[in-house]
Amino acid sequence: MATLTYVYADSTAVVGPLASFSEPHSYDLCEAHGQRLTAPRGWEVVRHEVDPDAILPSTDDLLALADAVREAARPTPAIPDVPPSSGRRGHLRAVPVLP
Repeated sequence: MATLTYVYADSTAVVGPLASFSEPHSYDLCEAHGQRLTAPRGWEVVRHEVDPDAILPSTDDLLALADAVREAARPTPAIPDVPPSSGRRGHLRAVPVLP
């Protein structure tokens, strides 16, 4: 898989690793089309090859995920009982309409 990004002003097409989010003027390509892509005459094609071992999850990624799961699983502290209010909420109040 690859992502094609192009810039008309520079007459450049860039084929690189699969993007993690969508951007204007970018398209995801299957492996076969990413390798065979050609550009119009006068355009430059830049290809960014990525080492597959460099994009594997690291132990830091796994530890961060485990910490996030632990944090989400912690019980939330009980909310103390709030005494009934006087009917007024913050700085807002109702104003009667005059005839």
